[in-house]
Amino acid sequence: MGKEIIAIVESLSNERAIPRDKIFEALEQALATATKKKYPVEILVRVQIDHKTGEYDTFRRWVVVDTDGPLEYPAQEISLAAAAVDHAGIQAGDIVEEQIPSVVFDRITIQTAKQVLSQKVKDAEREQVVSEQREYVGHVVNATVKKQTHEIMVLDLGNNAEAVLKREQIIPHETYGRGDRVKVLLQEIKNEPNRGPQIICSRTSPDFLKELFRIEVPEIGEDIIEIMGAARDPGSRAKISVRSKDRRIDPRGACIGMRGARVTAVSNELSGEKIDVVLYDENLAQYVTNAMEPAEVSRIIIDEDEHSISIAVDEENLALAIGRNGQNVRLASQLIGWELKVMTENELESNIQAEVGKTVKQFVDALNVDEEFATALAYAGFTTIDEVAYVDPSELLEIEGMDEETAAELQKIAREASDSKEQADRSAALAQLTVLEGVDEELANKLIAHGIKTGDDLAEQATDDLTDIEGLDAETAGKIIMAARNEYWFKDSQN
Repeated sequence: MGKEIIAIVESLSNERAIPRDKIFEALEQALATATKKKYPVEILVRVQIDHKTGEYDTFRRWVVVDTDGPLEYPAQEISLAAAAVDHAGIQAGDIVEEQIPSVVFDRITIQTAKQVLSQKVKDAEREQVVSEQREYVGHVVNATVKKQTHEIMVLDLGNNAEAVLKREQIIPHETYGRGDRVKVLLQEIKNEPNRGPQIICSRTSPDFLKELFRIEVPEIGEDIIEIMGAARDPGSRAKISVRSKDRRIDPRGACIGMRGARVTAVSNELSGEKIDVVLYDENLAQYVTNAMEPAEVSRIIIDEDEHSISIAVDEENLALAIGRNGQNVRLASQLIGWELKVMTENELESNIQAEVGKTVKQFVDALNVDEEFATALAYAGFTTIDEVAYVDPSELLEIEGMDEETAAELQKIAREASDSKEQADRSAALAQLTVLEGVDEELANKLIAHGIKTGDDLAEQATDDLTDIEGLDAETAGKIIMAARNEYWFKDSQN
């Protein structure tokens, strides 16, 4: 019996070029399946084959369940109390095994083994084929259209490897027929339930654009020119930003090529997609200016708190800056990773005046100064009371008419106002947090120190966000989060 198994393993391993371990695994599963068929109920079985002799042992298995009531699957489970009689220290979730007679490797068992083994062999062969493609993930590969449906296109990558190109990953208006050659980005290998590993490709990914430039521009492949980002509206327009590690080389010129040959080659592969090659710059304002081409930018204001950038252009350039259906500003925003707001000079000035007005009112109310003085502070770049309170006094002295005595008095008032606001905020936070079940003043202060200032702040937390607070375990954290959600999110809807 053992010799027969070894002979089967050796034969399949040589014929199909599949590792012996995979075939032994398939045989073990086949024998386990044959064993289960001998029982009137569904049981758990494990078969272990000696890889040297081919002899095998069979074990019936039970999952340990911590319950005092009846078992849901009595043929497959055992209570923790019962298991602990013979297995000291065993825990719920562990497995208990008992050796049982093995099935004879007869005609019926062989037939079952063949069925399981056939599927296992197919899976192993597919896994091997897919494994050979893993080194190409993230790279452009040539493929042939094998078949297509309304939702997907099946591609032949060669060497029995098949890939999937989904409809949304095909550039709009592109059509292919069976046998057509196509370049794709091998995007990922995804393990899908019941289908095994699937090779997923794309023609719409920004990474596809990057890889095409890497192929077309030798300086990129040689790491002399670096691609810093890419954004696409597939089939219509794209932006790609580059910089050179060698000052002697113009990165834009290298990517565009002589008479536009290189960028045209990439564009043709993307069904005529218009490509803007953008010069990367460490200076964010300059980078934004470059990314907004062909529109000319007249002024830029960066809001780091909101992670947004306001861009002013001449009125006659507004349509060009925004682009058709907002395409130009949208691609520039994706390329840079900031929210870009395009407007005219007048609109930007109006927004600035509105923000200055808010700041001026804040200073007038909190610092007991007149509007002219508050305006001077605002135009000097101060936007909050805290900035005035804790800035180096020398920066205040740069304001026209400011002397050391006035600056010191101003900072004293600002600190008092800041402390008063902080105390008011803390009192409001304590009031919101301590009404929740399980939150006393001590815990509320810890939550405030953790940056949680309102009931909404607490409701938005996950349990893991709070477990690093001293004295707060996962169970308590979960309870107070739910208490906050019930009080500040769900209370109105429950009434």
